[in-house]
Amino acid sequence: MKTILITGGTGFLGRNLALKLKNEYRVILTGRNNKQNLFATKYTGCQVAPLDITNIESVRDVFVEFKPDIVIHAAATKFVDLAEKYPMECVDVNVLGSQNVARVAVERAVPSVIGISTDKAAPPVRNIYGMSKSVMERIFCAMDGKTTTKFTAVRYGNVAWSTGSVLPIWKKMHEETGIIGTTGPEMRRFFFSVDEAVQLVITAMDNIDLVKGKVLSRHMKAAQIEDILQTWIEEKGGSWEKIDGRPGERDDEFLIGDLELPYTEEVMMGGIRHYLISFNDKVANPISFGLSSANTERLSREEILSIINNPPIEER
Repeated sequence: MKTILITGGTGFLGRNLALKLKNEYRVILTGRNNKQNLFATKYTGCQVAPLDITNIESVRDVFVEFKPDIVIHAAATKFVDLAEKYPMECVDVNVLGSQNVARVAVERAVPSVIGISTDKAAPPVRNIYGMSKSVMERIFCAMDGKTTTKFTAVRYGNVAWSTGSVLPIWKKMHEETGIIGTTGPEMRRFFFSVDEAVQLVITAMDNIDLVKGKVLSRHMKAAQIEDILQTWIEEKGGSWEKIDGRPGERDDEFLIGDLELPYTEEVMMGGIRHYLISFNDKVANPISFGLSSANTERLSREEILSIINNPPIEER
């Protein structure tokens, strides 16, 4: 049985990846928060090891012990406003940490490495967090082909109910006061389920020879924040109000930025439109326009209801 090691694996995405993959792989979850690590091993039944990606010796120790066949690099600091206030921490974790993972993966001849990225990494980059993830994408793609280790990255929109996302924050506000505060009702965001997020990683794993050296994303729908709030209030009662914005925010997100168009091709996988971004190699059949939360399809009321009414077990 092959071994998958997930950095940041004791977080929301890592735990859900573990539940999906543990019957086919030996899954090792890692993280630097030992309270979270204890919860993750109880929640998933998978082995957990402490790992701080900012310390290359910590990365090396864990890779030597578990000898992974596949590394899913999910560890990151991901709060946009905190990254603006504490940029050094963001760079240490998201850039230096990613370098450490890449270097040790090459040292240990890990066959495959998949980095988890974000729509905030697509141009035009608006914040330190997005910039740090953009650097991670480029590091991984540039590392591919230098050794036997195959590198790729997957680019996400907002994963519904993930740690730090608006849904658990709104749920807590609603339970405490009946009033949900929002920094931007006019904003539009990509949303997809944790099952879709997990499947994108599996698609990258299963098609590593196609996606190596590139960033893989997939077509996603979006919703205006006000529409989600209105649906929430109609379904659960209460009200919402606008509150002060946070640094680093923007009205729309981009899965594929205009600057990436000549380097991006559309591919069908599992009947779903996916996108492959090759940073420095123009493609024969590039897509004609960028994909943003302003120009993609809107989530229907039924799809919004499905998202807000299906929190993960720990949020219920």
